Amino acid sequence: MSFDAFRDDSGSVTAEFAVTVPAVLLVLGLVIGGIQLSTHRLTLVSAAAEIARLEARGDHAMAADRIRGLGDVRIERTSDSGILCVSLTAAPDRGLLALMRVDGRGCAAITEAAS
Repeated sequence: MSFDAFRDDSGSVTAEFAVTVPAVLLVLGLVIGGIQLSTHRLTLVSAAAEIARLEARGDHAMAADRIRGLGDVRIERTSDSGILCVSLTAAPDRGLLALMRVDGRGCAAITEAAS
């Protein structure tokens, strides 16, 4: 009885490739998704800081224009001890990431002219 048929590994590379490729694609997708979420958060933090500065100095018209340019975002404003904080919350536009909410916050000192 010959066991040469059991020692033949001419298909093992194909099987390993078939298992490895989906794992690599999954990791790649997670990395790209993480980068997109981070970029979206940086955008919201930057916009929140800009809106807080504009509103803190009394330039509400420019702040409203900036808010309109952001699209569908939820805004919360808090003011404490002369500091105005603006929090923006939004979801990425497409894909599975749209199920997640990302937020950004920025604060600025309220000037006398804005009071």
